[in-house]
Amino acid sequence: MSTSTTRLPVADGPSLRRYAVAVARRHPRLLWSALALHVVAAVAGLAAPRLLGELVEAVETGTTASHVDRVVLALAGFLVLQTVVTRYARLVSQVLGEQVLAELREDFVASSLALPVGVVESAGSGDLLTRTGRDVDQLGWSVRWALPEWTIAVVTAVLTFAAALSVGWWVALPCVLGVPPLVIGLRWYLARAKDGYLRESATYSQISATLTETVEGARTVEALGLGRERVRAIDDDVRGSYAAERYTLHLRTVFFPSMEISYLIPTVSTLLLGGWLYTQGSVTLGEVTAATLYVQMLIDPVDRIVAILDELQVGAASLARLLGVSQVPDDRTVSGRMPAGEQLEVDDVRFAYVEGRDVLHGIDLDVAPGERVAMVGPSGAGKSTLGRLLAGIHPPRTGSVTVGGVRLVELPLGELRGHVALVTQEHHVFVGTLRDNVVLAAPGSGDDAVRAALDAVDALEWVEALPEGLDTVVGSGGRALGAAEAQQVALARLVLADPHTLVLDEATSLIDPRAARHLERSLAAVLEGRTVIAIAHRLFSAHDADRVAVVDGGVITELGTHDELVAADGSYADLWRSWHGESR
Repeated sequence: MSTSTTRLPVADGPSLRRYAVAVARRHPRLLWSALALHVVAAVAGLAAPRLLGELVEAVETGTTASHVDRVVLALAGFLVLQTVVTRYARLVSQVLGEQVLAELREDFVASSLALPVGVVESAGSGDLLTRTGRDVDQLGWSVRWALPEWTIAVVTAVLTFAAALSVGWWVALPCVLGVPPLVIGLRWYLARAKDGYLRESATYSQISATLTETVEGARTVEALGLGRERVRAIDDDVRGSYAAERYTLHLRTVFFPSMEISYLIPTVSTLLLGGWLYTQGSVTLGEVTAATLYVQMLIDPVDRIVAILDELQVGAASLARLLGVSQVPDDRTVSGRMPAGEQLEVDDVRFAYVEGRDVLHGIDLDVAPGERVAMVGPSGAGKSTLGRLLAGIHPPRTGSVTVGGVRLVELPLGELRGHVALVTQEHHVFVGTLRDNVVLAAPGSGDDAVRAALDAVDALEWVEALPEGLDTVVGSGGRALGAAEAQQVALARLVLADPHTLVLDEATSLIDPRAARHLERSLAAVLEGRTVIAIAHRLFSAHDADRVAVVDGGVITELGTHDELVAADGSYADLWRSWHGESR
């Protein structure tokens, strides 16, 4: 297999906007309730400058203590109203944010599970893990805090500006003077921020991928003395991440100070223009006071809009990466046709992991129902790749792989797995009981079926020896299973799934040869009458098979029974003699 990787896609701007519109349509009640409450809270907060302006005028012309008391009480009342309404506005916004985030997580999990296996293998686990972890966390922060606060700031800014204009249209001029530096700064920042944060997230994915590969291949790294090279690779990734973070930091250090200028201009201009108009007798002192307070109040929401915009850029980048997973094109087109039988046919199949570099070259193979075929050959010959095509994991570049006359890529995954299933030397133990781990293949199966599946793979004896038997908790935090035990659990799932055709890709490689031979014989008894394609280096599998396919250089060089191929004295005969330590 090729070691080249591809990146999972990232959603574009129109896709993000469509998603936002879809969310708004799914939650209209919560959305409009939150918006209405924010408006009421903002209006309550705007009463103070007007009341203070009127109080200044009253003091200038003469007033009474009772009038001052009434103004103070009114101010206190509006403050209490704003506090209460703001509390409920934030509560509704938080509820909306949690619902949206929960839906997004569910959609992301569904999209991740629906990813073609070939895409996951090519992209590597680092990118997907980073999206699952860091991007979900970052988006959660944006949805729970940044978006509600930004909404409050926008509503407050709009209403505050409207209130300022209600004092007099002359207030618009100082406010307009602050727009050019604000617009210029925003355009400069927004043109660079999204790409910068996407690049930053991509570097985290690369670090995760390198660390994961190093940890998973720790024994190989140690055996081949690759420690220094892996450290250099991590260092390169960290340097790339440092450069990406330094770039986004540069954007912030230029952007935010420039914004401060746009905040000061309106306030100073309002005081100067208002003072001049007051000397001309065009406005009252109360109007100048109210206008200055409103413009001063405008600074806080605008500053929050700009500051939170940075958080929203990070959140938008995370959302784009999460939504991008759902944009991975499907590798199958369901036709609705159902297989007429279990005949497996491979017709002129070619396949490439990298465009222009085929690893399979025009392979033809017919496997009859119930036949056992062993595929042997040197490492890198294409055996595992062919096995993945036979299991419907990858679609061929050209040619076809069919079961019962229907292409594997035309079958829904649920239907496909009822016909063909793949078991490799890779396995996973999920957190839960042994019973839960086995019944994943057939939910609802009873204990008798689970025990029968475990017995078929020689695992029942050690499972029943456990203090809690099938109820034993395994996985992270539970009982640790050895490599051979975990592989037996994976094979038990397969027995329970009961597919007609089984592709075993080195499925018993982690079990000692004597146990593996006994295990494969047990499997053969359970799968009698079913098609089995075994990919292995241990040639006893080939000896027991109905036919042997020798794969070398991406083609089937020999095909026949064990006795026929030994008698032909070709490459298989050489492999057989080498296996037994014989010479020509």
